[in-house]
Amino acid sequence: MKLGIVGLPNVGKSTLFNSLTKAGAEAANYPFCTIDPNVGVVAVPDKRIKVLSDLYQSEKQVPAAIEFVDIAGLVKGASKGEGLGNQFLSHIREVDAIVHVVRCFEDTNIIHVDGNIQPLRDIETINFELIFSDLEIIERRMAKSGKGMKSEAMLKEINLLERLKKHLEDGKLARSLELLDEDEQDILSSFNLLTSKPVIFAANVKEDDLADDGKSNAFVLQVREHAKEQGAEVFVVCAQIEQEIAELDDEERKMFLDDLGIEESGLEKLIRASYHLLGLMSYLTAGPKEVRAWTIRIGTKAPQAAGKIHTDFEKGFIRAEVVSYDNLIDCGSFNAAKEKGLVRSEGKEYVVQEGDILLFRFNV
Repeated sequence: MKLGIVGLPNVGKSTLFNSLTKAGAEAANYPFCTIDPNVGVVAVPDKRIKVLSDLYQSEKQVPAAIEFVDIAGLVKGASKGEGLGNQFLSHIREVDAIVHVVRCFEDTNIIHVDGNIQPLRDIETINFELIFSDLEIIERRMAKSGKGMKSEAMLKEINLLERLKKHLEDGKLARSLELLDEDEQDILSSFNLLTSKPVIFAANVKEDDLADDGKSNAFVLQVREHAKEQGAEVFVVCAQIEQEIAELDDEERKMFLDDLGIEESGLEKLIRASYHLLGLMSYLTAGPKEVRAWTIRIGTKAPQAAGKIHTDFEKGFIRAEVVSYDNLIDCGSFNAAKEKGLVRSEGKEYVVQEGDILLFRFNV
């Protein structure tokens, strides 16, 4: 999974990126501090991996991973080349979802590019730049589609492009366009539009607003209301505090979070929001060599889940031996769970569940 972190200059993007990835991207109080996108890969925290590793005495632990891309601050006119322009917008096209950092705190020492704090205006500024960039893509596609013979499939695409162009020109995002059928969904996906991508808003607050999850912060309430209308996710974070948390070990981190009156770090909130937004879950494989978490979409059947490990597993799939994590831990071993009838043999139609521990049988 790849997430792109975007927002206006000086809203805390690079500071948040640093804390999430410990990648040490430069963060400073002036626009365009980030010139090229910084990339960091982060392990998804999963306590089950350590427990299973101890149980199997595994040589290696491999958690699921998220790739974060810190994309430079956009400004009005970015789609027309203002600031550093379209080179940043092209980076966003490569991600699965957008993490939109929105400044929800006042601080005269940190300059806001528009002079004051208005989260909804900031969100609109970014959205319009994404819309303008998408319109260029649509217009180029329309010009290409208008040439030559028109098959039924091409006519369907032209119809969708015309509706989509009007939708974007009305200031609406592509993901809110009402589609007629699955064919249109496939066509829309092929355009790889910025405004089609799911969004998670990171409401960046001061430390004092963390304990009540931003419920007393008027700016956060505005962002939450907007996100609800857009079908987006929101999580509250203090980028500066996250950077401090990133420097601590597990025990110190827990004590620090307790002192702040919060249960989760920003990274944990973001991972939960992104898994929920993208409809993802994890299953596990375990043995003496390694314990590994695999990320799949909710609703994935056993052969396709096996294909995440290797395409041969999917092609030659015979069956999957399945035990739930809780049952395995309660029994103390795979064999003990099997003796109690808690290990099931499942076929090609089995839908994998969160926390399943799977052993695949297949023919090469």
